[in-house]
Amino acid sequence: MENHQSHSLAPPLDTTIWFNTPEPLTLEELRGKVVVIHAFQMLCPGCVFHGLPQAKVIDRLYPRQEVQVIGLHTVFEHHDVMTSDALTAFIHEYRIPFPIAIDRPSDKKPIPHTMASYQMQGTPTLIVIDKNGRIRLNHFGRISDIEVGSIIGGLLEEKITQ
Repeated sequence: MENHQSHSLAPPLDTTIWFNTPEPLTLEELRGKVVVIHAFQMLCPGCVFHGLPQAKVIDRLYPRQEVQVIGLHTVFEHHDVMTSDALTAFIHEYRIPFPIAIDRPSDKKPIPHTMASYQMQGTPTLIVIDKNGRIRLNHFGRISDIEVGSIIGGLLEEKITQ
């Protein structure tokens, strides 16, 4: 299921703990780069078998000064087993090289903050943000590598307008 946003400005990432980066990343600081966010859960088969491998390939193929991949661990079920310690082991075992943040849990609902602000329907979700900070793709489920490569390639050709 695909959801092409109307090029609205991406909301900030509301996260708690970051991995694989010395400092938390902000979308504002990443302006000028294409940002690819892979929202996942450790216990999601689609994430483990398709989404994360795809994100690793994107991270490997594109220079980080042009494309920044971010993993967003967005837990909306099985909260008691998806701890930061479990995620640390998961990142190590799956050799995930790019920065990963934990979506800030909501006190009132099972849906965490960033997942809610981006209106994600579940995991895996792939979000692509252009150089100007606008959402250009918000896709729930599997998406082909060729389609993602085409989208990123097109966005890399666009000019920064701000």
